[in-house]
Amino acid sequence: MEKNLYHNRLLQWLVYVVFFAALAVIPLVMDDAFLLNQLATYGVYGMLALSISLCWGFGGILNLGQGIAFGLGAYGMAMTMQMQTQDPEYSPIPPFMLNNGLDALPAIWEPFWNTGFGIALALIVPTVFYLIFGGLMFQARVAGPFFAIMTLAILSALATLFVDLQPYTNGVNGISPPAALDIGGFVIDPYMSTSYWVVFALLVLSTVAAKLLTQSRFGLIVQALHNDSERVRFLGYNVAIYETLVYAASGLIAAIAGCCFAFLTQYVSPAQFDVGFSISMVIWAAIGGRNSLLWAIIGAFLVQGAQSYVGDEFLNSWILILGFSFILIVRFLPGGLGGLAETLLGMVSRKRETQESLTVGAGEPETRGA
Repeated sequence: MEKNLYHNRLLQWLVYVVFFAALAVIPLVMDDAFLLNQLATYGVYGMLALSISLCWGFGGILNLGQGIAFGLGAYGMAMTMQMQTQDPEYSPIPPFMLNNGLDALPAIWEPFWNTGFGIALALIVPTVFYLIFGGLMFQARVAGPFFAIMTLAILSALATLFVDLQPYTNGVNGISPPAALDIGGFVIDPYMSTSYWVVFALLVLSTVAAKLLTQSRFGLIVQALHNDSERVRFLGYNVAIYETLVYAASGLIAAIAGCCFAFLTQYVSPAQFDVGFSISMVIWAAIGGRNSLLWAIIGAFLVQGAQSYVGDEFLNSWILILGFSFILIVRFLPGGLGGLAETLLGMVSRKRETQESLTVGAGEPETRGA
């Protein structure tokens, strides 16, 4: 029986350790503040690709609206940061609200006076939204392209809502907190190495948690759903609950990414709900390999790195290049770069097993004659 090294769990964890060790070395050998901020932003994109891989690659749930959790998380963090700069007695209302005719702080903003509670809301609200929305959809057995279309519809609706609620969200101008995030006296300056380390730590924790989840009993059932949900349903499992939970888990990771994006850029707007951006997340995971958490992250790094350093040369043509690359991957490498690595390691494994069998076969006559 062939044993592909790609599926060796110990080797997989070793690769994860090497990959994250390499990322940990970067701020130790680099002191360019702008580049560190950019690399930290890539870490945010890596979390988004990770969330898509967990949901789509392992759960078989194509989510074209992952910007829902990302945007809600980013807005929650931006609101928290904005309220940190307001004075409860002399300046309780953000300037943009005064410019839009409000004379009192809206009730929905009140919880964000407390930093810890505000960050908790930035993570809990999107996760609960995914639990409710996913529960309704999966209980009704909405799946495949129909579910993907529904996520796109909700995403577009939220983008429109945040634009229309201009007095509360500043509309298309978005929210620009004037100061860096302060957590109990620990300031996360977006142009200091601290911001990189925070994003790095959250990326590692998210990846390890997702990896352990996929290797658990729950993860095995979820992967079985991907292969044949009807058979799993006939075995007595509540398919909707497993689908809802893995969908919500991916939403939580995307919300964490949104929080990181807000304190890295000190800005959030309805652009975070952009349909094109959410579709780009799917492309990152597809190019890297949606069936591998690590390769999905690498896919995000490669695509966004190419956009940063090559996209400027092609300007508006970049989106066409990205779309063409996606078509090529789907046509010739359906498993992405991770699938290519799996194939190559499979060839190495087969070659090694063939050599071992030939060695054993050549040694058998001598053994029998002894």
